Amino acid sequence: MLGLFPSLRGYRRQWLGRDALAGVTVWAVLVPEALAYATIAGVSPVVGLYAAPAALVLYAAFGSSRHLVVGPMAATAALSAAIVGEAAGGASADARTAMTAALAVTVGVAGLLAGLLRLGFLASFISEPVLKGFIVGLALTIIAGQLPKLFGVEAAPGDFFEKVWVLIGDLGQTSGLTLMVGGGSLLLILVLRRVAPFVPGSLLAVALGIAAAKAFDLEHRGVAVVGGIETGPPPFGFPDVSVDALGGLAAGSVGVLLVAFAEGLAAAKSYAVRGHYEVDADRELIGLGAAGLGAGLSGGMVVNGSLSKTAVNWSAGARTQLSGVFVALLTLVTLLFLTGLFERLPEAVLAGVVVAAVVELVDIPSLVALHRVFTRRLGRAYGVAARPDFVTAVAAMLGVMIFDTLPGLFIGIGVSLLLLLYRSSRPVISELGRLPEDGHFAALDRHTDGRRIPGVVVLRVEAGIYFANAERIRSTVRSAAGREGATAVVIDAETVPFVDVSAVRMLDELTEELEARGVRLLLAGDVGQVRDVLRTAGARAELRHVYPTVQAAVDASSTGT
Repeated sequence: MLGLFPSLRGYRRQWLGRDALAGVTVWAVLVPEALAYATIAGVSPVVGLYAAPAALVLYAAFGSSRHLVVGPMAATAALSAAIVGEAAGGASADARTAMTAALAVTVGVAGLLAGLLRLGFLASFISEPVLKGFIVGLALTIIAGQLPKLFGVEAAPGDFFEKVWVLIGDLGQTSGLTLMVGGGSLLLILVLRRVAPFVPGSLLAVALGIAAAKAFDLEHRGVAVVGGIETGPPPFGFPDVSVDALGGLAAGSVGVLLVAFAEGLAAAKSYAVRGHYEVDADRELIGLGAAGLGAGLSGGMVVNGSLSKTAVNWSAGARTQLSGVFVALLTLVTLLFLTGLFERLPEAVLAGVVVAAVVELVDIPSLVALHRVFTRRLGRAYGVAARPDFVTAVAAMLGVMIFDTLPGLFIGIGVSLLLLLYRSSRPVISELGRLPEDGHFAALDRHTDGRRIPGVVVLRVEAGIYFANAERIRSTVRSAAGREGATAVVIDAETVPFVDVSAVRMLDELTEELEARGVRLLLAGDVGQVRDVLRTAGARAELRHVYPTVQAAVDASSTGT
């Protein structure tokens, strides 16, 4: 049975002050961001606050990280908006809110089941470049959706490019006062982030926005405000949705869970390394699932681990998940007594908070760095696939910007898997030569001073040999054996981690074919797994005799042994 609140084991009283201070600091960041992210999800801002208390407490009870902070986040909020929007159609605002909470429940249940089934390894199917491209595309799409609120013009539906195109056409209708309020809030947050990073810029911008709205009666001057927000505790209970609607949401919950888990696990691992402790991927799934279930049953939205708020938690000195419990209590106090303050909050200020929160995610330098990971050797072997990380990142980014969030994620994953298959089917095969200074064998395209062995072609296959690349390897060996004067081809198998039955059959046939042409095929490199498969698959005697070194194979080719 899972022990509850693992981070509180061995708790020391002297940690209480640090955890309490960290809780207050995180609360100051979470409240305005939760309100803003709820607007991304297409529901009332208070839904973001509803999600936080139960999620924070339940993650603290089941999660393995001492510092991770869970709550509404931009990526999962946008995914929620896309999935609920497709399922709800033209439903009322109340129906959308109920379906948003139901999606959080289905994501939570999926997380719990995945954790209990020990499926934490699934996060590895979203590579870092895919997640990076997905986040960049998502951030750009979110910014495009928030800019109309900053300029005080009507928002347009559609993808990123459609939104930007319509916005450009509507710039002549900009509300100067709205732009001043929203742009000023955005500028304030960005400046404070640089000059005073410990000041909760988002909370300060929200407070000043509320004060300005009251002092200058901004609502009657054409500046849109949030409007009525319910006061009171979260409405506990199962969301009022039909079974059919719940089934439709469940299908999309898998994609949301993948994104939420990958993003949260990355943040948890990052601070676990700094804190010198371990996080358990399967337990993180259970913690995330419990948090999502609690958020949904509280009338909230999908939640996941937040890198930015976790960084704030760490910087404020948190030692355990008790800081998250303090955040939950303070959020409840906000719901009970402070929601009325936010009713006159200008929507442009919320848009500024959102843009400030996600603009850091537009990490173009990281994409440029991925593009630089390239060598001419890989370019000759793979062509455009020589930059697989860059290609998959751009595919995920453009997929989100053109086809929406969830399709964009799966486009990125699909492209990464296709490139992996393509690269594995076209292994790098290097010709080796003997180096004059020490007699070792090395790739001739890397060592121009290497010398070929007369009559012997030495090839190194830098991959496993299996059904997908067997024909390409056969073709390369045939070509090498066809050189004038060639009497033997040596395959250096030291860099071949495995072979399969199809590869053994190919090598058998190739050996027989080359023998008929007077050319021997020899294997070098004492790799146990390869040798075992060659033996058990019934390979020819010549292939079962794997020479310990390339030099031994070259010597044998000249002596005929």
